[in-house]
Amino acid sequence: MANYVMALDASTTSVCAIIFDRSGKDVAREAEEITQYYPEPGWVEHDPVEIWNKQVAVMTAVLKSSGIPLDEIAAIGITNQRETSVIWDRATGEPIHRAIVWQDRRTSPICDDLRPGIEDYVAENTGLVVDSYFSASKIKWMLDQVPRARERAARGELAFGTIDSWLIWNLTKGARHVTDISNASRTLVYNIRTMEWDDKLLATFDVPRALLPEVLKSADAFGETSPELLGRPVPIRAAVGDQQGALFGQGCYEQRMTKCSYGTSAAIVMNTGDKLFRPGEGLLGTVTAIVDDKVTYAVEGVVFNCGSAVHWLRNELKLISSHDEARVSTEDTNGVYFVPAFNGVFAPVYDPYARGTIVGLTRGAGREHLIRATLESMAFQVHDFIRAIESVTGLPLDELRVDGGSCKNDFVMQFQADISSLPVLRPHVTESAARGAAYLAGLAAGLWESREELADTFGLEKRFTPGMDREKADKRYSGWLRAVNRSLDWAREQD
Repeated sequence: MANYVMALDASTTSVCAIIFDRSGKDVAREAEEITQYYPEPGWVEHDPVEIWNKQVAVMTAVLKSSGIPLDEIAAIGITNQRETSVIWDRATGEPIHRAIVWQDRRTSPICDDLRPGIEDYVAENTGLVVDSYFSASKIKWMLDQVPRARERAARGELAFGTIDSWLIWNLTKGARHVTDISNASRTLVYNIRTMEWDDKLLATFDVPRALLPEVLKSADAFGETSPELLGRPVPIRAAVGDQQGALFGQGCYEQRMTKCSYGTSAAIVMNTGDKLFRPGEGLLGTVTAIVDDKVTYAVEGVVFNCGSAVHWLRNELKLISSHDEARVSTEDTNGVYFVPAFNGVFAPVYDPYARGTIVGLTRGAGREHLIRATLESMAFQVHDFIRAIESVTGLPLDELRVDGGSCKNDFVMQFQADISSLPVLRPHVTESAARGAAYLAGLAAGLWESREELADTFGLEKRFTPGMDREKADKRYSGWLRAVNRSLDWAREQD
């Protein structure tokens, strides 16, 4: 009997392959970074072919480094950056354009034009807001801007997909054009009440139905890898958006359970059970990973720039040479606040035209103060959404489960506990999206029997308890809100 599951994690900055055993432990991992393209201000692109080639490379590498025979792999599960959009030629498999990444803001004017007529309908039926963050306006832009793309799409010659669809298409050598509900729900043209592509929204964004993938449950039969890829076919039994995957991997199976993933972005998600909430206070309504016919919902807040703010310190400012240097070496920020609104903000107010802002600078401010302000900004932004979640849902948080690369920074986690007055729980396995994809695939393949069995594998590594004086914490947060206010509406063109 096979005893392992392979998770493929195609994130915003890298692709990796991780093998998990029956205890939920990650026993082998291989990863490669992917190239970020910024052809214009506010534009962000990826090369889909690079993503595919590097995904194959890490799959091959992890099998070799682990020494685990292929027949011991029960199934593959996929998790991915959501919203990022690819359109490719069905006959050749070649993309017609680079992938437009979720962070990309080029289609904000399209959304501004369409928003007044459909805002309420979108909120009620998708849980989202009309924003360039989601796939629909990206699809429209590519069809309108790439020569002959729209007529080819109408003839059924082109295929659209989020990164999961693109990978599955290639893994199966073009045999399957599919996605899962969690990824479809982030396109802005999928109705999470009827669980179908929405004709009204397709017409609004001028997206041909012939372009779209079949939508499956998150744990389902997505096909199998082509025999020549790894040496024999391996079933693909799960696909899930990264945040829904992380919620599942963190064992948040009951209402009110909440996790936050600190990656390139940060996403805080609360399981709301059978209750779908309309967007409000920067929050979005969404679905959880779907295993059976029971649909459960969640609310989600997305911090556009979390780990990417540290990337900025390293790559653009050259203040640090690696993420390991992002440590606190000073007692405070010397009054400095950094709002990393490179692509706008969703909370404490929604403003796609907000931009990055540093306030409170004096001659006494130095490198170490900006580094600390950057780390503190992660916790402040997450706390914005904790307040919003409790306000919108009326459901108080008891604890916050965390994962992602930046959750390994003890200072950030302790500061989060202090600012939010909540216990913060960090598990041994911090790549929860990949773990969630593995769990979903393992459930579908029969490696595990139930969610209850999976919940027992959480594995707490460290618990951070609030320690800061409440008055001091409130004062620090008040300063943050003042700083955010300075960043708003900066990029809007003035008359």
